[in-house]
Amino acid sequence: MTSRNPARAPRATAARRIQGRLYGIDAARGIALLGMMATHLLPTFESNADLTPTWIGLAFSGRAAALFAVLAGVGLALSTGKEKPPEGGSLAAARRGVALRAVVIAAVGLSLGNLEVNVAVILVHYAVLFLCILPFLGMGLKPLCAWAAGWILGSPVLAYLLRPWLLAAEPPLQLGHNPGWEDLATPGRLLADVFLTGYYPVFQWMSYLLVGLVIGRLALGKALVPVLLLLAGTVVAAAAKALGVTAMESWGGRAALEAVLNAPGYPLDSVLQVNLTGIRQEGSWWWLASAAPHSGTSLDLLHTSGVAAAVIGACLLLERLGEWIDLDLLLPLRGPGAMTLTLYTLHVWVLSGFYLKPLPAGWTEDGMYFAHAATAIIVGTAFVLLRWRGPLEWLGHAATRLGRGQVWLPGQG
Repeated sequence: MTSRNPARAPRATAARRIQGRLYGIDAARGIALLGMMATHLLPTFESNADLTPTWIGLAFSGRAAALFAVLAGVGLALSTGKEKPPEGGSLAAARRGVALRAVVIAAVGLSLGNLEVNVAVILVHYAVLFLCILPFLGMGLKPLCAWAAGWILGSPVLAYLLRPWLLAAEPPLQLGHNPGWEDLATPGRLLADVFLTGYYPVFQWMSYLLVGLVIGRLALGKALVPVLLLLAGTVVAAAAKALGVTAMESWGGRAALEAVLNAPGYPLDSVLQVNLTGIRQEGSWWWLASAAPHSGTSLDLLHTSGVAAAVIGACLLLERLGEWIDLDLLLPLRGPGAMTLTLYTLHVWVLSGFYLKPLPAGWTEDGMYFAHAATAIIVGTAFVLLRWRGPLEWLGHAATRLGRGQVWLPGQG
């Protein structure tokens, strides 16, 4: 017999969302997409000798991409179950589905890598992360917490020790460009770049998927969990950033690193605030004490993971508020968040048309960003309202079902 008690309605709605889609998770994914677009299209440094950070660089650099990766872990946790099934076959099927989906993502990423574009495309690294996380999909909450903590603390140290050895090879085991199909001919160099020497080092970024799996194992439908994510994430993010700044500015870290760089006048303080990519972090253990975006240190991983947890918690709280007032507050964000692969690919493809070319007459960088963001919101919202999958999401979903051995027809959801 169906209960008519109104107090039970929000709990039932939340349960249905977990079984299907959590609007808050899609909305957080939309925020990640729009944030990555901002770092691609808008300047993160002022064009002066001091490389003064812009608010875009201070707000989104390193955080948007990390949020994207953490959400990958959350999505995998929600789609593959909380514990290892009693019969290993279903877990094996889930892993095959994730692996085939990773192949689709990698193929899209390698194709984008052949484009001339001034953007570090994340998709190949994203696909490799999916493959690397497969052994962890059957784990429960406690072992995942242990693995996540250990990876955050240990992987930056090992990367610091291994990276100079890889870069000292002749030629250096680093691509210097987005991975493309032609790089498959040099697998050693490609793997070294993807795992350690490239823009999104998978070795350290595994931390984000492990954190995402931990978050996805929580009872996200309960009212208290989003609050805890918001509060705990904020505290961890603030503490990690504060410790990193203190180490650099008060304990002598930045002075030691400037001596190692031996580049008088180089605005290391600005780079530490926005993006450490391109600087060879070697010659001093002080590199590991920074919380700089894209540094891959423990403090950077903790800070960005904390930000991701806080954003996810805030979005889940907004979802519950929307249910309470019967208004879809998250629609403009969850629309693009439900088809990020398609919209991200389209975004990069459009950017390739403007590589090393001036903007069209009358266009500004701000205008270009708002055009990309508005297109993502409008297209994503339309697809959600029509209950359509994005084209690449459709392909990824088909690959997942194929890997699981499930019969799938084009008309199925």
